[in-house]
Amino acid sequence: MSAEPDGTAEEVGGVLAALADPTRRRLLDLLAVRGEATATTLAERLPVSRQAIVKHLAVLDAAGLVVGSRVGREVRYSLRSAGLDATTQWMSALAADWDRRLAAVKRVAEAAEAAERGDRDST
Repeated sequence: MSAEPDGTAEEVGGVLAALADPTRRRLLDLLAVRGEATATTLAERLPVSRQAIVKHLAVLDAAGLVVGSRVGREVRYSLRSAGLDATTQWMSALAADWDRRLAAVKRVAEAAEAAERGDRDST
């Protein structure tokens, strides 16, 4: 796979670590549907406390997946696609690398099979 630009490994690592938790993935799902929401609103939809939601949102914010904006006394959270973009590019490059490797294995296997058939046909 090609070398990653500076900072990409850390960014991807942060996103993957944030996505490893099912509660955080559920928060992203809820924000995708709602557009934006407060921690209190999100806590009403999940079986965890508001304080736990705030901590999860902080992890998602640090990973670049959500952003909080103050509106009066509330902090409203919404999705940010930038964090996922670098991760998507990394995963696409990884998948392409595996596709190339598997295609090479397939070519070798097919060549071996063709050679074996050729040996049987000549006897």
